[in-house]
Amino acid sequence: MTPGLAQYIEEGKSLDADERLEAAHQLLLSVDRDTDTDQSEIDAAWDEVVDRRVEDIVNGAAPLVEGPVAHARVRAEIAANGK
Repeated sequence: MTPGLAQYIEEGKSLDADERLEAAHQLLLSVDRDTDTDQSEIDAAWDEVVDRRVEDIVNGAAPLVEGPVAHARVRAEIAANGK
């Protein structure tokens, strides 16, 4: 981390909670916009992923898990990682 970035972050901590959230949101949006990929290419790639996953479900290639079981697995993994 550069000294300038560290100073920027420290100064940002002096903002109130709403201002920090807005600053974080705007910074995240700016990163999302820093791509050379056209949105239509991104959408097409997601369409392919969704189509493939639906096909895997329909033909039985994807193992399906009940919601409560999935939640229990996630909780166990979070607990195991100490978070």
